[in-house]
Amino acid sequence: MAETAKFADAQGAALHGLLRHDVDMARHVSWRAGGRAQHVYQPAGLDDLAGFLRMLPEREPVIAVGLGSNLLVRDGGLRGTVLLLHGALSELRMGPDGTIYAQAGVPGAKLARFAALHDFRGAEFFAGIPGTVGGMLAMNAGCYGSEIWERVDRVQVLDRHGALHERTAADYEIGYRHVALREEREEWFVGAWLRFPAGDGEIARREIKSLLTRRLASQPLNLPNAGSVFRNPPGDHAARLIEVCGLKGRQKGGARVSEKHANFIVNIGGASAKDIEELINEVQATVRQQIGVSLQREVRIVGEAV
Repeated sequence: MAETAKFADAQGAALHGLLRHDVDMARHVSWRAGGRAQHVYQPAGLDDLAGFLRMLPEREPVIAVGLGSNLLVRDGGLRGTVLLLHGALSELRMGPDGTIYAQAGVPGAKLARFAALHDFRGAEFFAGIPGTVGGMLAMNAGCYGSEIWERVDRVQVLDRHGALHERTAADYEIGYRHVALREEREEWFVGAWLRFPAGDGEIARREIKSLLTRRLASQPLNLPNAGSVFRNPPGDHAARLIEVCGLKGRQKGGARVSEKHANFIVNIGGASAKDIEELINEVQATVRQQIGVSLQREVRIVGEAV
């Protein structure tokens, strides 16, 4: 059931987002598998999102989702509220200080093209990340040797009470596929100011095209997937280790280790979240047993098992 929010926040402002209940999250994650969410809210904008957070019960579980490209929702579903930010927090503009301001729902490819249009270099790698700015900030996403926090001037976050704050990298512990606020606070990335060096936009556009061609050739983009499942261990690649262990093509139900790229698990049709999670666990156990390396998940698994 869907409804436009017909209520006001704690300050009396009307809300205009879309609130739905008992929502199939398989439609909102790139694996196209998983359970249902108790509530889903797609805000009408940043102010609307702030108002919605202000009216939520203090203990209501909340999770923010962009393109759902790094997420698996277990088949038992999610209690609480999912915030759908893609298509809602979509502002992308030049800042007066020469930075690019991108809200959390902006896809990586759109950011890369925008930077090239304004004759910046160094944003090309965003075209290879199948996610949005909010998710990329939360995990320090990257590819082809670059990571988003290398380009962050400052970020904009929204806390549990709907208050906006600006933070810098000094407020976080940042590492490879890891970002953690140094103080315990529940808040979500809603935007960032990113800084890039000036350059030739035409060269940047050619590089973006080249990266997308390489991605299409090397990754199983014809089947539902969540991108890289495991982090690369120091000095090695997860895909190489998985392949050495003979796991390419290993299947559990409708989930399969891709023959094209071993660090991808694809949904060949009808996969459940349980199929995918069990295959992830099997890959981890096999690599640990045969090679002695403990692969760490890059994807996030949430919700209740059935």
